[in-house]
Parts: sequence; C-alpha cells; structure tokens
Amino acid sequence: MAVGVALTGEGGQYNGKVTRFVILSCMMAATGGVIFGYDIGISGGVTSMEPFLEKFFPEVYRRMKSDTKISNYCTFDSELLTSFTSSLYIAGLVASIFASSVTRAYGRKPSILAGGAAFLAGSALNGAAVNIYMLILGRILLGVGVGFANQSVPLYLSEMAPSKYRGAISNGFQFSVGIGGLSASLINYGTEKIEGGWGWRISLALAAVPASILTLGAIFLPETPNSLIQRSVDHQTAMLMLQRIRGVEDVQLELEDLIKANNISKTIQHPFRKILERRYRPQLVMAIAIPFFQQVTGINVIAFYAPILFRTIGLGESASLLSAVMTGVVGTISTFISMLIVDKFGRRVLFIVGGLQMLVSQMMIGGVMATQLGDHGGVSKGYAYLVLVLIGIYVAGFGWSWGPLGWLVPSEIFPLEIRSAGQSINVVVNFLFTFIVAQTFLAMLCHFKAGIFFFFGGWVMVMTLFVYFFLPETKNVPLEKMETVWVEHWFWRRIVGEFGKDTKNEA
Repeated sequence: MAVGVALTGEGGQYNGKVTRFVILSCMMAATGGVIFGYDIGISGGVTSMEPFLEKFFPEVYRRMKSDTKISNYCTFDSELLTSFTSSLYIAGLVASIFASSVTRAYGRKPSILAGGAAFLAGSALNGAAVNIYMLILGRILLGVGVGFANQSVPLYLSEMAPSKYRGAISNGFQFSVGIGGLSASLINYGTEKIEGGWGWRISLALAAVPASILTLGAIFLPETPNSLIQRSVDHQTAMLMLQRIRGVEDVQLELEDLIKANNISKTIQHPFRKILERRYRPQLVMAIAIPFFQQVTGINVIAFYAPILFRTIGLGESASLLSAVMTGVVGTISTFISMLIVDKFGRRVLFIVGGLQMLVSQMMIGGVMATQLGDHGGVSKGYAYLVLVLIGIYVAGFGWSWGPLGWLVPSEIFPLEIRSAGQSINVVVNFLFTFIVAQTFLAMLCHFKAGIFFFFGGWVMVMTLFVYFFLPETKNVPLEKMETVWVEHWFWRRIVGEFGKDTKNEA
C-alpha cells in the first residue's frame, strides 16, 4: 500500500505521493554513496596509521619518526602515498565514461549492480594486500565501482523522486557519502588500537559490507520509468511502474511528458556530440563548472587527509583519528539539515550561505596556522582545538551546500536526450579534479604551507560569485520542464535564443 505525502498539480507539478516504495528503493540505491564516502574516510585514516605506513610507505614512516630537520608541512609528502589515494579516481574517471553507455543502453540498475560488484572485489584485494601492487590494484577496482555508482545513483534518485521533493531525496546521495565517511572514521579509530598492527586490514576489508549491500540490493531494485521508456520497453510497463512509485492511478500527464522527452532523445545518435550544441550550452557549462568548483572547495583535502592534517598541527595518532570522527559527525548532520530545507529555501540560498561560511572559516584556519605553526614543533593545544572547531564550521558549510548540491544540481538539469552524457561529463570532471587535488595536496601543503587554505578560500569566493550570477533556481521544477529555467535567466537566455523560446511555448 502506498503511503506518503501527497503532491499537488499546481505550478507544473505532477500527481503523486512520496511512497514507501520510492523511499526504500532510493535508500538502497543511495548505498552507492556509502561506498564512496567509506573509501574517502578509510584511505585518509589508514595513511596516518604507523603500521600501515611502515609496511607500504617506509620512507614516510622513517621521516615521521626520525627526521627532525624536515618541516611539519612536508612530513607526509610522498608521490607513492598520494598515488595510493588518487589511483582510485583515475580508474573512476575511465569507468564513468563506460558507465554512461551502460546506463543509457541497459538502464540505471545494471550500472549500480556493476559498481557494487567491482567495489566488493577491490575491498577484498585491499584487505588481503601484502605489497604495494596489490594495494594499488585493489584501489583501481574500487575506482571502477565508484565510477559506475557515481554515474548511475544520482540519476536514479532524481528520476525516482517526485519533483517537489527531488532535492531532499537526491541529497540522500551526499548524506550517504557522509554516513560512509563517518563509519570509516569510527572504524579507523577502533582498529588503530588493535595490538599487532593489523587493524588497517580490517578497515580496508570492511568496505565489503556496504558493497555487498549495494550489490545484493541492486538485484531487487526497480528500474526508473524514464529508463524503461528510454530503452523502448512497452510503455504500459513504464506506466505501471510510474503508478507504483507515485502511489496514484492518474499519472498520464507525467507519462506523456516522459514519452515526449524520450521521442526527442531517440533522434539523438551521438549524445556527447549533441551536448556541444548551443542550446545545451548552459547545461554543459554547469556539468563542468559545478564538479570543478566542488573539488576546489578543498573539502577532499579535509576528507582524505584530516588525520594527517591533525597530526601536522601536533595531535597524536589516536587524537587525530578521533578528530576526524568529530568532523564526520558535523558533515553528516549538516547534510541531513540540507535534505530538510533544500526544497524550501532552494539551491541558490544554500550555495551562497554555505560558500560564505566556508570562505570565512578557511581564511581563519590559514591565519592561525600561518602565525602559530612553524616548520618544526607543534601548536599549543588551545590553537589546535581552535583549528579543529574552524574545520568543523567549514565542514558544516560544505555539508549543506556544495556537498549535496554539487551532485543534486547536475543530476536534475539535463533533458533526457543528453542526461547520461551530461552526468558522465559531471562525474569525469569530478574524478579528474579529485585526482589532481589528491595527487598534489601533500606537495602543495609542503610548499604553500598555511597558504594552502588561502588558495582554496580564493576559489570558494569565485564559485560563490558564479552561483550568484549564473545559476538559476531549480527547486520544484519537473525534470521534463527544466529547460525553461535557462530561458528565463538574464544571461543564459542570450545563449539558448530561439531554442529556448520553443521549449517555453511547449511548457
């Protein structure tokens, strides 16, 4: 029996409810976010564990233990160490390109299933690793899993959700990323205390738990109506699925719009070539700019290397891992708050408020570290805890702005004919710059020192201005009517021109 919140037909909304069926399906699919978050959190934690460093990165371990001349900012500067973290993202980048074709041709469900299976294999290999080659190969398999999951899960959530509550349901992906990261931090904190120095194996191997849930759960996931129609399955099947997920019998208006969008998409033989056309210029710009900006907020610096960063300012191994747990709690709570308010206040307000919050906190962190942390020694406990509080404020700002919205907005702005291609570009750009930031951060920390926070703060200022001037509001707009927001925008209407007028008349 369908139970949920009723939706009205006003303002272009379709009939329907937020049904239990939709909630359960989206919760299962969002486990794809858990595997992504778990990996980010676990890799940052194990790279601060001394037994792990001694086994796989002995040079870093030696510098940390015995080299008193090396700068605090340069202790962990190792290309091999950053390769362990960043190899996943190159693999994810390549995998997401293939995932686009799979998602378009076979549906969202097979991509989610493939992502879970690859991640499961990678977690087994990492947990059993006896040398650096096994470790990196496992990371590559994890990357394939994350590439498929990040390409398909945001699409799945946005297509299953009623438009009025699409923001809250789609933000479930980033909330799941936060849950995964928090779980990883708690596990790292516990396994670090295991005597014998093998706790890191448990941390890496436990990635198999969310991967197993995703892989098995994907077998039972329903396919989205959009995908059923796109793959030329009988429209009756799509209508029955639409009635089931909306909890009402009258879904004719939404079905007709889906069929109309699909008929347009069927004329597109080369979606990656199509997305380069002038009429899709706003979506293409957002598909590149939003994931780029999301990475240069500096958040993955905190996510990957929080324990290392806390050790840099003088906290011990256990205290560093506990501090990472605390920031994980803050991030998860703030993302949950975003889920509750994103469809009320809109995307733009959260982007701008969160951006200002991140900017101020980053400048303050940079100021404290520039004045209090030299190349040798640590900072006083008072300043160390001040930095921890400021990082918490920064993580909260990201948690209700660029964290969830960086996935939500790209997943909802593309028309069906270029949706898989657009999401693929979004994921590729995201992985590319995640890789660049992960690969270069420790070297940048060594050379920029405290200036690294001013570097990322400058980018936060740029992206906040970009949102203010160029991103239209998308809350409550049905996916099939989304092109109208560009027609009504002061800048983009000059670009889409006559194409936009046709769209507006149809709407």
